[in-house]
Amino acid sequence: MRNVAVIGVGAHPVGKYEHLALKDLAREAIWGALRDADVEPEKIDVAYVGNSLGGLLTGQEGIRGQVVMQDAGFGGLPVINVENACASGATAFRGAWLEVASGNADFALAVGVEKMFVGDIAKSISAIAADSELELSRMGMQFSASYAIHPKINLKGKMRDYGWTPADFANVAVKNSDNGSKNPVAQHRRPLTTEDVLQSRMIADPLTLFMCSSIGDGAAAAIVCSADAAKKLSSRPLVNIGACILKSGVYRLPNDDRADTLTLTAEAAYEAAGISPEDVDLAEVHDAMAPAELMIYERLGFCGPGEGPKLIDERVVTLDGNKPVNPSGGLSARGHPIGATGILQMYEIVRQLRGECGDRQIQNNPKVGLAQNQGGLLLGQDSAAYSVTLLHT
Repeated sequence: MRNVAVIGVGAHPVGKYEHLALKDLAREAIWGALRDADVEPEKIDVAYVGNSLGGLLTGQEGIRGQVVMQDAGFGGLPVINVENACASGATAFRGAWLEVASGNADFALAVGVEKMFVGDIAKSISAIAADSELELSRMGMQFSASYAIHPKINLKGKMRDYGWTPADFANVAVKNSDNGSKNPVAQHRRPLTTEDVLQSRMIADPLTLFMCSSIGDGAAAAIVCSADAAKKLSSRPLVNIGACILKSGVYRLPNDDRADTLTLTAEAAYEAAGISPEDVDLAEVHDAMAPAELMIYERLGFCGPGEGPKLIDERVVTLDGNKPVNPSGGLSARGHPIGATGILQMYEIVRQLRGECGDRQIQNNPKVGLAQNQGGLLLGQDSAAYSVTLLHT
C-alpha cells in the first residue's frame, strides 16, 4: 500500500440555501479543492461522492454523483456514489484513499454534499429519521429522542453515576459556539453562554435546542494523491493519511459488556497509524448532541470514564488547550449537512495542520489530527457506521 496525502481541500459554507441545488453546493467545494491543490481537473482519475438524503429530499436518485461531477465540468471518469448515513462523506474519503493507496489511481477526489432545506422542515426531519432501522423510524424515533432515552447512551444514568449536570452539556455547546463564531464556513456564528443554552427550548429532556445540531446545506471536497507525488507539488506542510478505519455497528443485548464500537474503531486507527491517544493534537468529533462529545472523549481514549466535563473545565479541549476538540465549531455550530460532515472535518484538520485558520488557529503546533464520524441507528443499541481517520504532518 502506498502512503497517501491530502493535497487540496475545499468547502461551501454551511447554511440555508433554498435557491441552490446539490450540484451548486458541490461545485464550489470541488473547485475550491482543485485551486487549493493547484492541480488541473484532468489529473483526477476517480471521484467518490457522498450523499445521504438526496433521493428523499430532492428526488434525484441513483446518479447523484454523476450529476454533481458533470455540473462541475467532469465527464468520463469513474464516479462512485456513496450513501452511508452521517458517515457518507467519511466513507467517500476512505474510498478515495484506498484508490490511491492501492495504486489503482494517482489522484482521487472525495466529495460530501447535502441539501437539507427543501421548503418543508417536516420532510427533512422525516428523511433524517429514515437513517434509522425501519422499526425505529416508524415509531417516530428522532435522533434527539434516541440520545435522551437510548439505553446505550443513558444520559440520565450518567448524570446519576458521574454527577454530570445539564450545565456540563451546555458547556460543550458554549465551547463549540465560540469556535464556530470564528469560522467563515460555519452555519451558526454567534457565541453562546451557558445560560443561553440551558434556557433554550427543551427538545428531549435533558437536551435543549442549543445542545442539538441543526439541519443545513453544505459541501466539502478533498483531493488525495501519493505522498511522493504530493512532495513534488507543493512546499506546504505535507498532510499524510495515517489511518482511515470504517466499522459497522453490532447487535447488543442490554447487558452486553463488549467494548463500544467507537472504542474498537479508534483502537484500530491508532494501531494502523502507530500512535496512541496521547499523540493526538486536535480532533473533530461527531457532537450531534452536546453530551455525545463528552462520551466520545472517553471512547477515543482522551480521558477516563466520567471525566469528560473536566477536559472542558480545565481548558484541555479549547482552542488554547493541549488537545482542542471541534475547533471548527463541530456539528452544533459549524453545522451538520449530513453527507458533507465527514469531509468538512477533514477540511478543518488539514487547514489546522497547515496553520491556515487565522484567529481560530490552535496554538499547540499540531502535528496529528483525528476525525471521528458516525451515523445511523440500529435496533441493537448501536450506530450503523463508525469512522476514525488520522491525519499527520
